[in-house]
Amino acid sequence: MLPEPDASHAGEVLIELGIILLVLAGLGRLAARIGIPSIPLYLLAGVLMGDGGFIPVSAGEEFLEVGAEIGVVLLLLLLGLEYSPQDLRNGLRSNWVAGLVDGLANAVPGFAVGLMMGWSLTASLLLAGVTYISSSGIIARLLDDFDRVANRETPVLLSLLVMEDIVMAVFLPIMAVLLVGATFVQGAVAAGIALGLVVMAFVVSMKFSEKVSRLVHSHSRELLLLTVLGLTFLVAGLADAVQVSAAVGAFLLGLTLSGQVADDVRSLMPPLRDVFGGLFFVFFGLTIDPRDLVPVLLPALALAIVTALTKIFTGVFAARRNGIGPKGQWRTGLSLIPRGEFSIVIAGLGVAAGAQAQLGPFAAAYVLILAVTGSLLMRFADRIPMPVKLRGQSSWPGSRTTAPPLASAGAPPGAPEVRKPLA
Repeated sequence: MLPEPDASHAGEVLIELGIILLVLAGLGRLAARIGIPSIPLYLLAGVLMGDGGFIPVSAGEEFLEVGAEIGVVLLLLLLGLEYSPQDLRNGLRSNWVAGLVDGLANAVPGFAVGLMMGWSLTASLLLAGVTYISSSGIIARLLDDFDRVANRETPVLLSLLVMEDIVMAVFLPIMAVLLVGATFVQGAVAAGIALGLVVMAFVVSMKFSEKVSRLVHSHSRELLLLTVLGLTFLVAGLADAVQVSAAVGAFLLGLTLSGQVADDVRSLMPPLRDVFGGLFFVFFGLTIDPRDLVPVLLPALALAIVTALTKIFTGVFAARRNGIGPKGQWRTGLSLIPRGEFSIVIAGLGVAAGAQAQLGPFAAAYVLILAVTGSLLMRFADRIPMPVKLRGQSSWPGSRTTAPPLASAGAPPGAPEVRKPLA
């Protein structure tokens, strides 16, 4: 028999949830009116409602945590639906060099700063992970908000994000094992198992996409939604249980679904994604205590500036190798700047294990800076002047002359640089 919920607690949760949703609705309207992304406002609202904020939220925090995880999963599921397994395979094959550049350019600064601050080797490695990985959740939401899913540079961007998530499938098990004092061999075994499961999921998505879609399909919108949501949560939960990102699991499931099923889900799911996606950004803000940010704000700001520039370099490098024009290169670089959910998860591992007391506040300040500024830079990417060198060069040695194909039938009307001649 299920325990009966405490009536007073349930009422508090519903009141807090109602207030949060109304705040999100108001901020969304304000963002639309002044022409900026809603995500920075959602994040700041979360900060103001968390510990040390002006409107503390406590009763509904557990529900918000689950809702936030659902939000990330739905964001990545719908992003996966826009592409085919073949698109992703081609993208990973053509962008692995850029993936290596991404790792070196963005992890090394974090590792170096950790050592300069006198942190241990393990804590410095954790900070390297924080600075390395971009936020799939934030970027996925903004690509949809700005109608950039069909842009020519988007497959390149997605390839880099998927590679980062796969690296996390190896990095997180190793760090989790090292933090509890186990051997490197034990960490390598855990990482090998996680990576093997990712490869198996790729094979399933490429070989059995049509069969899975036929099994899932239903003429009833209710049954289709229940089936897809059930599969999504099951796959995401299993992925998380074996130390692979739940977001990666949802993304791979989205790749697997095709045809009429994919079209139907794309029409049914966006309202759910937007509600839970909003909860994700609020919950992310709730995890940050404003009082802890002050002592680490300046070093976090300096590191944020450096790694924003290295992400821009990474994006420009990757897009140029795929024959994308200067504007697309610029958008790709700016789109990689936001950091988010994974960075906080990595820092949380270190804080829970007592690796470094300052790691949590430092990561929170760093992520908040780049989540807000990165969102704004994505919004105004086409208005921000490009560097002179970027405008003046058409290709680098070894660059390709065509971009990876898109699964989408066509770009939205007015979408910039979709199937345009290379600049």
